[in-house]
Amino acid sequence: MKKNILLYLTILLFTCSYADAKTQPGKSKIRIFVLAESGGAHALFDGAAQMWLNKLAGEKGFIIDYASDTKKINKEFLKQYQLFIQLDYPPYPWEKEAQEAFEDYIQNGKGAWIGFHHPTLLGVFDNYPMWQWFSDFMGKIEFKRHIPGGTYATLKLEDKKHPVLKGLPASFTTRDEWYIYNKSPRPNVHVLASIDESTYNPNKEVKMGDHPVIWSNQCVKAKNIYIAMGHFPELLEDKNFTTLFRNCIFWALKH
Repeated sequence: MKKNILLYLTILLFTCSYADAKTQPGKSKIRIFVLAESGGAHALFDGAAQMWLNKLAGEKGFIIDYASDTKKINKEFLKQYQLFIQLDYPPYPWEKEAQEAFEDYIQNGKGAWIGFHHPTLLGVFDNYPMWQWFSDFMGKIEFKRHIPGGTYATLKLEDKKHPVLKGLPASFTTRDEWYIYNKSPRPNVHVLASIDESTYNPNKEVKMGDHPVIWSNQCVKAKNIYIAMGHFPELLEDKNFTTLFRNCIFWALKH
């Protein structure tokens, strides 16, 4: 029953934009664009995340627009938004114009970006070629495999002074279907947190050694954060995850 309700809400949320025009009258609105899948394995997480985002928008007077594909994305479209949130949407299939607009948005700092889980599904999938620019943006990595069903692991902060990690413990346990890449992105990004694979519970043989899970690419002008978690809807009931999510939004919007 719970899953059916969340799926229904996910579909409903994709059909409309959310705005709380009565909040903070007279103040200019912050506009956020959220791209997320409308079905599949991540629908429950996306639905829970959207409900959480809508609540935050109501509290802060943000306007949030949702889309389940990239058909509307071009340079003119993205001018409306101070923040682009990629909720479990892969780096394919994007229209060519959308790819070019996003690259411009990130390279030239026209807005900020937060990505969860699926943006690092980098490779050749469903006959779509790998988007090389996005691979470079994510640390010059390529997806190799994941942990079906997920596992718990201890996440350790590496840059405790970074604003997006404010209020988080130095380490905590979290769960996801962790992605394994052809190599660690560490040489090409600023790693904020990683997981200790020796703490997998239950233990899994799917490991990559150095395993960053939160990072930022400082070689582009846009503020950006990638967060590897984003498979399970229960994350939105985890104070550590929602603190991270909230911190990322306010850090990204602060100029």
